[in-house]
Amino acid sequence: MYEANWMSVLPPLLAIALAIITRQVILSLSVGIWIGFCLLESANPLAGIGLALDGIVNVFADAGDTRVLMFTLIIGGLIATIEKLGGVRGFIHLLEHRKWVTSGKRAQWLAYSIGIVVFIESNITLLIAGAISRPLFDRYKISREKLAYIIDSTSAPICVLIPLNAWGAVIISLLASSGVENPIDIFIYAIPFNFYPIVVILFCAFVITKNVEIGPMKKAQERTEAGELLWANATPMVDPSILSQQVEHTDADKARFMIVPIAVMVISMPLGLFVTGDGNISAGSGSTSVLWAVLAALITSWGLALQQSRLSLEELMQVFLKGAGGLLPVTMILLFALALGDVANLLGTGAYVAQLVQQNIPLALLLPLLFIISGFIAFAIGSSWGTFAIMIPLAMQIAVPLDLNSSLFLAAVLSGSVFGDNASPISDTTVVASMASATDHIDHVRTQLPYALISGGIAAFGFLLVSAFLL
Repeated sequence: MYEANWMSVLPPLLAIALAIITRQVILSLSVGIWIGFCLLESANPLAGIGLALDGIVNVFADAGDTRVLMFTLIIGGLIATIEKLGGVRGFIHLLEHRKWVTSGKRAQWLAYSIGIVVFIESNITLLIAGAISRPLFDRYKISREKLAYIIDSTSAPICVLIPLNAWGAVIISLLASSGVENPIDIFIYAIPFNFYPIVVILFCAFVITKNVEIGPMKKAQERTEAGELLWANATPMVDPSILSQQVEHTDADKARFMIVPIAVMVISMPLGLFVTGDGNISAGSGSTSVLWAVLAALITSWGLALQQSRLSLEELMQVFLKGAGGLLPVTMILLFALALGDVANLLGTGAYVAQLVQQNIPLALLLPLLFIISGFIAFAIGSSWGTFAIMIPLAMQIAVPLDLNSSLFLAAVLSGSVFGDNASPISDTTVVASMASATDHIDHVRTQLPYALISGGIAAFGFLLVSAFLL
C-alpha cells in the first residue's frame, strides 16, 4: 500500500505549474494524472499511461460525477436552443421598447441589472447585457470600456454566488469528488464569505452611483465625451452576430423563449433537491437535481419551439448537438480534474499537505494564501473553472483532515479564482466582455484592472480577518 510522502504532492503541483506555463488545462491535468498513477503503482511511464486511462474511465463509475458531466453538455445544448429560437433577441426587443432609459446613468443601471438577473451562464449574460446596452451607452456618451467593466463585474461574480446554475453544479461536483459531506451545504455556507464577488458587485454599484472614474477609465470617458467611441489605434472585438441581433429581430422572436425555460430550470432545482432528499432540501442530490432541472428546461424549450412551429425535431436535435459540442472543452476539463482528484486521494495528498500546513503555516495566513494562489493561477491560465478544478480538491484536502471550516476554504478558492479570471487578459469572460461591448480588448483590460485590484485588496483583507477570528 502506498504511504503518503513528499512525492504525493507532485501530481497537483505539476498540474498547476504546467497550466500556468502552457495555459493548457486539459494537457496539464493529464500529466498530473499520469504521474499520480506512476507513483501510486510504482509503474514505469508506459504502464502509467494505461493506468491513467483506466483512472479517467473510472470517473464514470461514480454516478454523481457522470450526471454533472452530462449536465455540462446539456446546458450547452439548452443555451444554443434558446438563442436559435430567438429568445435572446426577443428579450432584447422587450427591454428596448420599455423606454425607461433616459440618461447615461440609467443605461449603466440597465447593464448592471441584466448582469444581476440573467445568471444562467456568464458568457450569455455578457452577450445579452452588451447587445442591449451598447447602443444606449453610445447615445449617452458613456465609454464602451465602462460598459465592458460593468458587464464583466456582474457576470462571473454573480454566477459563482448562485447554486442553481452551471457554476454551482461544477463547484458542488468538485466538492463531492473531494470526499466532503453535504457539498451543497458547504457551498451555501460559503456564499457570505465569498468576498471578492460580493465586493466587486457592490463596488460596481458604487462606481455607477458616484460616477467613479479611475486612471485609464477617466481618459476613456473624456475621449467618449469628445465624440470618439474608441482610441485611434484601437481594434474593437466585434462579433457580427451580436451587432446584427437587433436587425434580425422579427415578430416571431419572443422573450418567453428565454424566460420560460430559465424559470423552469430555476424552479426545478430546489424541487429536485426536495424530492431526492425525501423532503429535506439540504439532504438532496445536487448532481441529480441539476440534471433534472436542465432537462426540464430543455424539454420546455423544445415544447415551445414545436408549439410555435419554430423548428422541427430534426432541427432542434442539430442545434442541441452543436450547443453541446460548444461546451465539450469544459466537460473534458471536469472529467480530467475529477480523475486527478481521485488519484490524489489515493496518494494521500490531502493528508500529507494538511500535516505540513499544520506544522509550518500559521492558520491566520491559510485563507489569504489560498485566495492569492487561486488568483495567480486563474490570471495565468485565464479560467476560473480550470482553477476550481485544480484548487478546490486541494483546499478540501487541507481543511477536512484539520477539521477546519470547509466553507471558508471554498470561499477563498472561489474568490481568488474569479479575481484572477476578472483581471486576466486571456480569460474567456474578459474576451467576451470586450466583444459584447465592441471595444478594444487591451483597453478593457487596462481600464478594468484598477477596479479589480481594489476589490481584490479588500477581499484579501477580509480573508485575513476571517482567518484571525474564525480559524
